[in-house]
Amino acid sequence: MPYRILLIDDDPSISEMLEKFLSKEGYFVLTAFNGEEGLALFLSEDIDLIVIDIMMPKLDGIEAIKLIRERSTIPILIISAKDTDVDKALGLGFGADDYLSKPFSLVEFSARIKASIRRVTKYANDTEPIPHQIFTFGQLTVDLHNYSVNKENEEIKLTSKEFELLKLFITNPNRVFTKDDLYNLVWQQHYFGNDNVINGHIRRLREKIEDEPSNPKYIKTLWGIGYKWVSN
Repeated sequence: MPYRILLIDDDPSISEMLEKFLSKEGYFVLTAFNGEEGLALFLSEDIDLIVIDIMMPKLDGIEAIKLIRERSTIPILIISAKDTDVDKALGLGFGADDYLSKPFSLVEFSARIKASIRRVTKYANDTEPIPHQIFTFGQLTVDLHNYSVNKENEEIKLTSKEFELLKLFITNPNRVFTKDDLYNLVWQQHYFGNDNVINGHIRRLREKIEDEPSNPKYIKTLWGIGYKWVSN
């Protein structure tokens, strides 16, 4: 069965172009032209990935993402002409997985789609035993087998990229990862200096697992170098 992609964009020309391109790539594409239509399709259809614009009528992309994230960790890729740090941080902060600024190349668009689906299918098909499946750090517990995270006995919902970042950190304690490392290992792409994507995910992950996100205990920043996980 082809992967099912929900495309939400109020620009008919862009929507038609991307729908034709994705269909030729072998995906089944559903389209919506505003946030309300997109949310309705998400709730009624079986969707594998969402591509969404920010500026739309009735319900904008940010509000739609917030509502989707209350129900699902489905991969979400933002495409938008609002290419500012504020918009990127806002979109990623509410749970988007990646961001592409319009105009973008179809080659890069395809690579982002494939990388997101590859991560999701890896989780679904990963049957290899993990020697050490459960990690505990104070009140934080991470189960790599069930892909679950609990803090003080309450479940924490992570997106696929947030979980993959966390998994990478906790299985490599005290190892320093540069942003280039993280982009290659988690996004499975070359790093082109897009700090907003990585910084946004790290910030959001800290907000979910750290007691004091502004003074993190676990995910430490090495300024000018990268990040590392400190477990003691």
